[in-house]
Amino acid sequence: MNPELPPAAPDVVAAAVEGLTTRLRKKLDAAIESYAALPVVVDGTVRRVRCGEDAEVALTPGPSGAVTDADQVVCTCLLAPRCLHRAAVLGACPLAEPDAGTEGEGVVGADPAGLDAADGSADGDSGAATADTTLGAATPADSVQSSRTEPEPEQAVALTAAQRAAASGLWTAAAALLAAGVPAAGAVPQAELLRAAHTARLAGLHRAEAAALRVVRGLRGARARQDGHRLADLVAQVRELLLTTALLGSAAPGPALIGTARRAYLPGGSLRVHGVCSEPVIAATGYGGVVTHVVSEDGRWFSVADVKPGGAARAQGAATATVALGSGNLDHARLSRGGLLISGATVSSDGRLGSGKGVRATPLPGGSSASGADGGSWTSGPLAALFARPLADAVAERLASAPDADPEQAEQRARELIGCDVVLVGASGDHLIARELPAGRPEADGVLLRLAPASDHPGLAHTANFRRLASRPGLRLRVVGRLDPDRAATLRPLAVAPLPGTEATLRLPGDWRGHADLGYDRLEGAHLPSPEVVAAAGPAMAGPGQDLPDPLAQAPLWRLRRLVETAVSGGRRAVAEPARDGDLRGDGAALRRGGFAAAAELAAGLTAEADRRTRDVFGRTGGADPDGYARSWLAAAVYLAGVERALVGATWQPAAVGA
Repeated sequence: MNPELPPAAPDVVAAAVEGLTTRLRKKLDAAIESYAALPVVVDGTVRRVRCGEDAEVALTPGPSGAVTDADQVVCTCLLAPRCLHRAAVLGACPLAEPDAGTEGEGVVGADPAGLDAADGSADGDSGAATADTTLGAATPADSVQSSRTEPEPEQAVALTAAQRAAASGLWTAAAALLAAGVPAAGAVPQAELLRAAHTARLAGLHRAEAAALRVVRGLRGARARQDGHRLADLVAQVRELLLTTALLGSAAPGPALIGTARRAYLPGGSLRVHGVCSEPVIAATGYGGVVTHVVSEDGRWFSVADVKPGGAARAQGAATATVALGSGNLDHARLSRGGLLISGATVSSDGRLGSGKGVRATPLPGGSSASGADGGSWTSGPLAALFARPLADAVAERLASAPDADPEQAEQRARELIGCDVVLVGASGDHLIARELPAGRPEADGVLLRLAPASDHPGLAHTANFRRLASRPGLRLRVVGRLDPDRAATLRPLAVAPLPGTEATLRLPGDWRGHADLGYDRLEGAHLPSPEVVAAAGPAMAGPGQDLPDPLAQAPLWRLRRLVETAVSGGRRAVAEPARDGDLRGDGAALRRGGFAAAAELAAGLTAEADRRTRDVFGRTGGADPDGYARSWLAAAVYLAGVERALVGATWQPAAVGA
């Protein structure tokens, strides 16, 4: 993928690949890799790529900044439009998000820039971007006044014939990709999945379409060996696509499986919000910026973002960028310690505050001259209640999701910010070991947890701040951060503040307004209490050993995880090897000894299905059954995800400390 090229609609890419002859299709993957490295000449709104002496491809994106029509891509060669140059350049373009609405200066929709979820995400329009922040949802925090209502039981929906056909086509394309594996899942199989995704879009299967596009983006990242690519993410994306299409083919699919089309910003009325913290965003695709999290007086979380091309250099200085909400004189650093009164607010479904023409925002009156706004306190008001709830309860709610839940909504809930009071126990590598200080309960009742830097980029302050904090075992802190749902009892702090009622805590400058943003503010020795003051507060109660037990690493489930990941990374042939060698590695026996008999059965079934071949009436070996193999893999992947999530959840219970 070449980020200098405009995004291309999935159906345009699929049509260009389908127009190639069989001979040209065999050359397509090599051509995409070659053309992705070619320079892009900008001529007004036109992007030109010279593919040879007699071939130049010109792309003219529409008003949205994306190529949405086949006529917007023209090649000068004699074979055009059914030529390799045109299809390869389109294959090197980022995938555009379908039906993206517009609001303010950014495009509303999912991640055309391909930003990593862990680093933040962005929406781009002709080079501009605003954060697609699932980082803070527009739903009330669990520990404050909440208007969240219990979901009503879903009623089954009757799919039309077109929807059933579209779901079946997606399943077939996804099963073929799974059987092929990453090495063989080139541009042609991807185009078949894109065509199936476009058919699903026309049929109104929005969740299935989004899942298919995520798989294609993940495959592109895997094949290009992008820095931000994680095999675990691609496995989850393939699992979601197969599970969604399989459930759509069931007798009574729920409306959540249909999904909803992406919506533009909706009116939010007047809001009074207080800053909580600012988070730097650095993405592997070259985007960088900042996301500032704010909370309203009734406890609802929102976010204000400024993410644009520029990478780490832009993220480092984005805290001083002016907040694009009509205030005109307030930057993100001051907003994180201040507040805004917003009239005519517009809000996306994931809590982003829009910056449309009708939005007006002014700093709240009062506060220090350094901040210019009245900041929300971490010790009073709506945010204070965030620290009163037991950590185990808050984590359990964020990890709770059904196997068929919408992955975007589940991720959004898991990434909602969490607050807790902790005492530092020690350090393990670049991580901190801490124990929760439950309100009104003994320290021994608190969860033993790991604090991990939200980013290890050397240009940000996270790692340096962690080293400074590690020098004071016994330090008491108030922390706001984000749960890491894939690691045992791990929280990634975004900001810290002094803990009220003790001297063994931080001593921050007055203009920091009571908290430090760990990505931007740099803690110094003067901000920490002396070792004598910390020692006088009493020793920090440690757990078993210096580090935390990790049930995911200790359990033999890694054997099933390796098999599930091998299926995606290596294809069906790689999975069939254990069946042919009689399981010489002893995976099944090890799983049974560890008490995971179901995992052993699923692993054996998957390897057997991978090696199974049909035979005709004369006994000759025929083709493999991709459907049976996909069903076996899906069963193992769903089981694995559920058990791993349960193991992670158990580590957040105080009883797990002595286990």
